[in-house]
Amino acid sequence: MDKMNEQAVGIDVSKAKLDICVISGEKLKTKVLSNTATGHGELLRWLSQRKLAADTPIVLEATGPYSESVAIALADAGWAVSVVNPARVAGFAQSELSRNKTDRADAKLLARFAQRAALVVWEPPSEAVRELRALVDRLQALIDMRQQELNRLEALEQGPAANVSAMVKEHVAWLDEQIRKLQGSIDDHIDGHPELKQDAQLMQSIPGIGNRTAAQFLAYIGDVRRFVATRHNPVIIALAKRLQHKGLAPKAIVGASMRKLVHLIYGVIKSGQPFQAEIPLRALEIQEGISNRDPEPRTPNRVTPNRA
Repeated sequence: MDKMNEQAVGIDVSKAKLDICVISGEKLKTKVLSNTATGHGELLRWLSQRKLAADTPIVLEATGPYSESVAIALADAGWAVSVVNPARVAGFAQSELSRNKTDRADAKLLARFAQRAALVVWEPPSEAVRELRALVDRLQALIDMRQQELNRLEALEQGPAANVSAMVKEHVAWLDEQIRKLQGSIDDHIDGHPELKQDAQLMQSIPGIGNRTAAQFLAYIGDVRRFVATRHNPVIIALAKRLQHKGLAPKAIVGASMRKLVHLIYGVIKSGQPFQAEIPLRALEIQEGISNRDPEPRTPNRVTPNRA
């Protein structure tokens, strides 16, 4: 943390509100806004009034759905927003000997962190992914409603309320049809976006992953190429080097690395065992002939005696 930005913004995000702190030189300016679409619009107007440079770092802690909506609003408006792991901020707070845990103190801490930390600008999900997420959320809501009605129907069947049971059954049938239509809309949406379609096909190549699971993964993870471990995972590194040696295009290498990473994720979940690089590496070496180990001494060719 050896760099120092003259201007920086920290935003402490909670479910209901945003606590904002702007640092410009030695001056501090704070603001509290609601964590709503209206509040996000007010935030953008307030920041524009502060005469901040376009590349002024803005830091939020990753708090799931509470932080993502405001991060999207900031990114769409062209601000350099970074969504950081709370553990990084906690470490910075310890180094600053910060003990005050009030929201405004946290916003000020985040602004100081934004001044000094090496940050990566956050990439918002694409419009296609955002729309897919809305469809997936609606599908899950319908599935939950259907389950509630089935539970209700089971309880009603223990008593004489035949008329109510008929109404519940009718509602379940309607929900079944809506779920079917919505799943079709999700499939059409994925098919209509080549990048989503390719990723879905890759995931569905794994036995047990169907349309719905692939859609959920894409909706909440987005473009998994952001997380492809071509610099950190030894198995992925070995695979990438082999494909590069074969002359594959960079995009093809990323796609293959992504597919391999998905298989590794599935493998550790299925086996219940932590990732062990040696196991997939040995299989990769045997399959592809890329072992860096010294070869075992080979026995000279001998004539096998005729045992007939």
